[in-house]
Amino acid sequence: MYDLAIIGGGPAGASAGIYAARKKLKTVFITKDFGGQSIVASDIQNWLGTESVSGKDFGKMVENHVRSYSNESLKIEEGRYAESLKQTTDNTFILKTDDGKEYESRAILICTGGRRRKLNVAGSEKFENKGITYCATCDAPMFSGQKVAVVGGGNAGFGTASQLTSYAKEITILNNSDKFMADPLRVEEVLRDPKVKALNNADVKEIKGDKMVSALIYENKETGELCELDVTGIFVEIGMIPATDIVKKIVELDDRGYIIVNHKNQKTSVQGIWAAGDCTDSPYKQNIIAAGAGATALEDIYYEMKLS
Repeated sequence: MYDLAIIGGGPAGASAGIYAARKKLKTVFITKDFGGQSIVASDIQNWLGTESVSGKDFGKMVENHVRSYSNESLKIEEGRYAESLKQTTDNTFILKTDDGKEYESRAILICTGGRRRKLNVAGSEKFENKGITYCATCDAPMFSGQKVAVVGGGNAGFGTASQLTSYAKEITILNNSDKFMADPLRVEEVLRDPKVKALNNADVKEIKGDKMVSALIYENKETGELCELDVTGIFVEIGMIPATDIVKKIVELDDRGYIIVNHKNQKTSVQGIWAAGDCTDSPYKQNIIAAGAGATALEDIYYEMKLS
C-alpha cells in the first residue's frame, strides 16, 4: 500500500515527486518519460534559474532531480503508463499500468499533461508525415532552403518559427485570430527575422499536393477571400488535447476534457484524487506554473495525510 501514486513525469509530476520524497510519503511515481511536452523544444528561456536550456536537456535535468530523491520513500516506475484507475470500497485506489502491474494507494495525483491537437482540414490526414509535421525539433532540418508554414500564433508556434529560421528559406505564421497568443517579447524577437512573416485572421481550409505537400489554402477571415500559399512543409502548433482518459469516468471534467480542480489546493471532484499541470482546467499552460501546481497539490496531500 502506497500513500500516494503520482502519474506523469512532466514539471507538475516531477515537482510533486520531489516534495513527496522530502516529506517521506511512501510514493510510487509512474511515467513513460521525463520532462513533458517541452522535451521537443529547441530553447526554453523561462525556466527559473536557467536562462536557456534545450528541451532534451530540460527533460534530463528534471529526471536527474527526481532520481536524486529516489529512496525507500519514492519508487520510480519509468517506461510505463497508467492504463486504468478504480476506487475500492475502502476508499483506496487501484492503479494498473500497461504492463499489467497493479499499485494500491491512498491518494492519487494526476499529472498526465496532454498531446498535440491535430490539424483537421481537407488533405491533412493524407499529408501527415508527407509535409505536415508536429515536431520542429525532429523535422526542421528536412526543410532546409524551403518555404514552410507554421499554423498557430501561440508561444509554441512562434517557438517553432524561431527554430525554422536556421533551416527554411521563408516562414509564414498563420494565426486564426486577430491577436497573437504568444508573449509579446517572443513575437517581437521572431518577427525581427526577415525570413518570417505572420498573417492574422488566417483560417487554414485545405492542404494540397501530389505525393508531398505543395501548398495550403487559407481563408482571410476579414474578407472571406480564399488564398493559396505555396509551401512544402507545414508545422502545426494549435494547442493540445488533455490526457485524461484514465479519469474521465471518475472525476469531473470541463467541456474540453480538462480535469476541473480547486486551484487553491488542486483537489478534483473526488476525495483522494488531486490533479496538476496541463491536464487540468488551469488557464495557463506553462512549465513553471505546472511545477507550482504540483507542489501545491503535495502540500495539500501531505496536510490531509497528517490529519487522517
